[in-house]
Amino acid sequence: MADNVLSIEGLHKSFGGLKVIDDVGFAVKRGSRTALIGPNGAGKTTVFNLLTGVYPVDGGTMVLDGRDITRVPAKDRVIFGMSRSFQNIRLMPHLSTVENVMLGQHARARRLGDLLYPLGLVPGNRWARAAKEALEDAGLETYPGQVVANLPYGVQKRIEVVRAMISQPKLLLLDEPAAGLNQVEAQQLLALLEKVSASGVTLLVVEHDMHFVHNLCDHVAVLNFGKKIFEGTPAQVNDDPLVREAYLGSDTSMAGQQKAAPAAGAADAP
Repeated sequence: MADNVLSIEGLHKSFGGLKVIDDVGFAVKRGSRTALIGPNGAGKTTVFNLLTGVYPVDGGTMVLDGRDITRVPAKDRVIFGMSRSFQNIRLMPHLSTVENVMLGQHARARRLGDLLYPLGLVPGNRWARAAKEALEDAGLETYPGQVVANLPYGVQKRIEVVRAMISQPKLLLLDEPAAGLNQVEAQQLLALLEKVSASGVTLLVVEHDMHFVHNLCDHVAVLNFGKKIFEGTPAQVNDDPLVREAYLGSDTSMAGQQKAAPAAGAADAP
């Protein structure tokens, strides 16, 4: 079994005349918790969108668990073992918690009838049972029938992680999972992600909250203006002068920063 669950080499992406990703490459070791950090506009979310097939790549290769996914359709990347959450929550607010989690199973549906399960037309079906079990395992068993729009923001963030996990990924991409959370909610999310990691799922996390990164991650890659400028441990990133200058300012230590970037909700450009 290969050591790396994800390998990226020579990744390029431009929008018009603007080069957003410029010869980026890094590897994510199997079972690791890797953070992809950098200032707003560095290209972090763009990398996620290239990995998940939202954007086509202009150059380079992306290999997931030994399989080249560079030109693979987005839906097949889920089947091959990749799932993600989003910076801005993308749950269906009018559906219940269980129904939202069930929607995460659609990529593995093999029959047309399976797609009806999330609609509630087949009560007590195996998808619903699996969704309830996943919520219970995440400590969210008290919310299964509640409409998502009525739940606290921190709970919705954890539900989105459960929905991503229901597709049984090898690699889970998390786009600013701690954004907008208070300290208690961030700790609850951290505990859930540690449990996900302990189950054998590899994590790749875009995050501005460096306290969260230091508590969760064991490896860090840093982007600035679409280029990778550093790769190493969270402890090493504190002392790298290029990172400190690009990300926080040359006289500032990253370890003491709770929110290094603008307020939660600001997205990478483009």
